[in-house]
Amino acid sequence: MPYVFLAVAIVCEIIATSLLKVSDGFSKLWPSVGVVIGYGASFYSLSLALREVPVSTAYAIWSGVGTAVIAVIGFWLFKEPLSLTKIIGISLIVAGVVALNLDGGH
Repeated sequence: MPYVFLAVAIVCEIIATSLLKVSDGFSKLWPSVGVVIGYGASFYSLSLALREVPVSTAYAIWSGVGTAVIAVIGFWLFKEPLSLTKIIGISLIVAGVVALNLDGGH
């Protein structure tokens, strides 16, 4: 169950970050409300995951997956450039998350 909470935390963080872009500096009400709710739900779900998952493992997965998915969303949805350097950087983040999990999360 802790990894379900972690997955929910990741999804909420991705939604909140996407809405942060759409909120236009918190000048648009509903996207701004979504940001606050999304980050609140994300941190709450992350706190539940941390009951059983080591903080280094959970945070690496949460931030790494979130960063990689947001980069892809930025490219597809917001038409942001995705250079070779960015692709390599994202690959290194994913590799780091994998490396942190190789010992089984201990």
